Amino acid sequence: MADATPLASVAPAGALRRLMRRKLALFGLAIIALVVGGALLAPWIVRYGPNEQLFEGLTLQGAPMPPGGDFLMGTDLLGRDLFSRILYGARTSLIIGIVANGAALIIGTLVGLTAGFVRGWVGAVLMRFTDLMMAFPALLLAICLAAIFQPSLWIVAMVIALVNWVQTARIVYTETTSLAEREFIAAERTLGASGARILFRHILPHLVPTLIVWGTLGISVTVLLEATLSFLGVGVQPPTPSWGNIIFENQTYFQAAPWLVFIPGAAILLLALAFNLVGDALRDVLDPTQRGRD
Repeated sequence: MADATPLASVAPAGALRRLMRRKLALFGLAIIALVVGGALLAPWIVRYGPNEQLFEGLTLQGAPMPPGGDFLMGTDLLGRDLFSRILYGARTSLIIGIVANGAALIIGTLVGLTAGFVRGWVGAVLMRFTDLMMAFPALLLAICLAAIFQPSLWIVAMVIALVNWVQTARIVYTETTSLAEREFIAAERTLGASGARILFRHILPHLVPTLIVWGTLGISVTVLLEATLSFLGVGVQPPTPSWGNIIFENQTYFQAAPWLVFIPGAAILLLALAFNLVGDALRDVLDPTQRGRD
């Protein structure tokens, strides 16, 4: 019955030590900590509000101020401090990333667990619906849903969750189906264990490492999708700052003030890269077949 305690072989302390030995993972964690810290401490870090239009934020010709001086990252076309908008925009990206990805993870886990454990016509219907959702391009489906609902921060999070749960459902279904056929599950059934006990005590714990990895990797996808929707005008709406709508608002000034596009674009790429690096490292650390290869 050793199989019934899968997490015993992946002790949190040991996994953390292996994670800390990976330089790319540490780089990703440092970027995430920097972004989270900046988002949380934004009111105490910046001198100006994200939507505060400053008279001194424009040149005499009415153009944005370049980086330097009182404006670390320059100003935008309305004279607003770009550094302030980047930090407050990080809040938007992180909130949507965590909420949308968390909701997608819950939905996908419930669908995959139910389909893989119950099977029969219930499992067939759930997985055919999952396949149907996977057939639609995620970005196109998100644009359609965002156009139907009135865009706001929470609506955008809901829309992203509704298009991102299918990958999790497919992975969880595959692993649940495999686990349900293992010997220790058959032994539990023979001993008269209830379906709920088998599901929550023996199957779900085996899925925890997979869910941790997919939860981490999924945040990068969510951040990129939110930025894309905001750039296309169907995501988070101004005046709420978002890295995507910062690029959208300032794209016409790309040649005259390239920092207005480059800085938020670099922030999006760095945060997505950071979560990908950490997710890849977690996948290796939590995979028993990779132990001893560090």
